[in-house]
Amino acid sequence: MRGSQVSFAFADGYAVVQALIDRGVIGDFRAPNIMRFGFTPLYLDQADVVRAAEILEDVMKSESWKDPKYQVRSRVT
Repeated sequence: MRGSQVSFAFADGYAVVQALIDRGVIGDFRAPNIMRFGFTPLYLDQADVVRAAEILEDVMKSESWKDPKYQVRSRVT
């Protein structure tokens, strides 16, 4: 209720997070399939959150996360 993050489970979460990072939305991946996004009022406002959600929607609808460059796993996201 008072947390400062939201998490989503998605089978290809790693690739989605990489596609988002490529577009300027910084998320975090936790195995096996969790995408995490932090909310810090000091740095983010409502417009930032809305824009991030729009970018997430585009990445998911366009399936841009399927690009092979987002499939390569590094040790840190």
